[in-house]
Amino acid sequence: MPDIATTVATPLLAAAAEPQGLGGPLRIVLVVSILGGALLAWFLLRGYANGGEDPAAAAKDRRTAPARTENDPGDANA
Repeated sequence: MPDIATTVATPLLAAAAEPQGLGGPLRIVLVVSILGGALLAWFLLRGYANGGEDPAAAAKDRRTAPARTENDPGDANA
């Protein structure tokens, strides 16, 4: 009488040993692409947070800059 466990396990083990396709490399490509996109977005957007200036210098300039008047020569609508 044949052993039932061996009869059932042999085809399952043989099927598991066969190559499964591009699942592994495709997962790696997707993960690297997503992480690369997030890193690129962070790199590009961090410059827009304060107009590309040093945050400490920008805050200092806002505190020390004189207030503009209505007819200031720097006003384009004067």
